[in-house]
Amino acid sequence: MPKAKAKNASNRFQEITSSQSKTEKKNSEKNKDSETIMFLGAHSDDTILGGGGTMAKYVKEGKNVVSIIFSFGEKSHPWLQRKHTIEMRVNEAKEAVRVLGYTQVLFFGLAEGKFPEEIKEKGTLDKLRKLVDIHKPTKIFTHSIDDPHPDHRAVYKATMDMLNKRRYAGDVYSYNVWNPANFRKRDEPKLVVNINDTFWKKIEALKAFRSQKIALIQLIPVTFVRAIRNGIFNRCRFAEVFIKAK
Repeated sequence: MPKAKAKNASNRFQEITSSQSKTEKKNSEKNKDSETIMFLGAHSDDTILGGGGTMAKYVKEGKNVVSIIFSFGEKSHPWLQRKHTIEMRVNEAKEAVRVLGYTQVLFFGLAEGKFPEEIKEKGTLDKLRKLVDIHKPTKIFTHSIDDPHPDHRAVYKATMDMLNKRRYAGDVYSYNVWNPANFRKRDEPKLVVNINDTFWKKIEALKAFRSQKIALIQLIPVTFVRAIRNGIFNRCRFAEVFIKAK
């Protein structure tokens, strides 16, 4: 696909996914006085793998949840036209968050594997700052600096760079996707969330990512083990644990 067409496709999907339907606007207005929680991820399934049970729990408590996804994840299907992969990944993300009970999922459309340079070229930190100013989240969840995936670490760095410049006063927590256990940070401050009532919602939401079934064959069992282990250490059946980053 010519670069101009690819860019137009990306811009078009960014407009589609960052604009709310009438129903979504009604929901936002209904909960405008509620606390807002923001989740940041490199790819649309990352936030749910790391914190899907917590997202669903916050929604049940009447809080607003907003997801910001840095890429469309179009490299997952290189044999398809880029615009078709983008549409598929966006629709899966929308379906997944609806399962969890919210609707606000926004995309920056950065190219996978090129986050550091694209964050600079596309003014991503400024866009992120504006979204934080608009939504005023009391908590922000982002990737872990120890995650082995370079795009995940780039999202963590972008998050912290922007928040440090802005002097953000809320809490910032990190989640793991590819690290089943992070023993190096065992003694650091943590947020433990009991997800007994929402764990199966998380699993249902992950199943919406049908295009990622091969990766999820690996990750869903890890998700079970992590949730059960966290639950054992925190006297519940299932739990999600986040490291305090700020």
